[in-house]
Amino acid sequence: MSYRTVCFALTALLFVSAPNQAGEQTVRLLTIGNSFADNALTYLPEIVKASGNTLVYAKANLGGCTMKRHWDHVEKYEANPSDKAGTPYAGGRFSLAQLLRQDAWDVITLQQVSWQSHDPSTFDPYARNLCDYIRRHAPQATILLHQTWAYRVDDPRFTPANEGKEPHTQAIMYQQVRQAYHLMAGKLRTGILPSGDAMYIADTDPTWGYRPDRAFDFAKAQPPRLPDQTHSLHAGYRWKKQQDGSYTLVMDGHHAGKAGKYLLGCVWFEALYGQKLTDDSFVPAGLDPAYASFLRQTAHRAVAERKAGKHSSQPVRK
Repeated sequence: MSYRTVCFALTALLFVSAPNQAGEQTVRLLTIGNSFADNALTYLPEIVKASGNTLVYAKANLGGCTMKRHWDHVEKYEANPSDKAGTPYAGGRFSLAQLLRQDAWDVITLQQVSWQSHDPSTFDPYARNLCDYIRRHAPQATILLHQTWAYRVDDPRFTPANEGKEPHTQAIMYQQVRQAYHLMAGKLRTGILPSGDAMYIADTDPTWGYRPDRAFDFAKAQPPRLPDQTHSLHAGYRWKKQQDGSYTLVMDGHHAGKAGKYLLGCVWFEALYGQKLTDDSFVPAGLDPAYASFLRQTAHRAVAERKAGKHSSQPVRK
């Protein structure tokens, strides 16, 4: 079954949703983003394979890349195709134009870098330029904005000192990021992948949500001991070896950890294929089956609410 048979309701600003029919579906996917898109793709191929469907994908992802930087690379290539600055993708072998023409993509995703995602002014004119460029080189593709997620509740960014300058709580970051993506989707007539919605719903659930370890003594911490990070969707704390052989406790409250990557993969699967995951679906090794079931339920809810044009921050009930 071809994914191009799917109907896309632009006026409702929906993501693409394939009919939930028996039989294999093939989706051709290109991501234009950064490590957050890589996080979403970590388990997606295995989820798709286990479901009996097919995923063909390529990545125009660069670590920490903003929309402006992606567009700067486009301008370099258009000015001089021999300029290495115009071919940064796949290890410096491809330009964005070449990747856009590489296959008959069904879906192309686009996102802002996480630390600018709350600020709509950082999207323009680059998001519009990139969407126009995509539509010129891959007119058959549906464009989806990948709504990024808020950082972990105990991320160092969240401090009262940032109030009025940067999002200073997880809730405020989530609200501002969500508003920015929906505003841009309306302007550009694109769909939305509700990754940020799913992450926030799961993160704030009273039963399954992450809670910082208030009893952990950071001042006296010694490797390999770590704070309790049960149900963390983010990478969180780890010990990092320094050049002198010592270890430092470092924190990554930005990127998704195993559970977060699984949740994101489930969101993308349901949005792209229009099929609900079940208890027989792929689960990464080491992830608690009950928790994995909750994450699948959360993904389904986030996608269903986006499809219906609704949103709720109430927790998913098991």
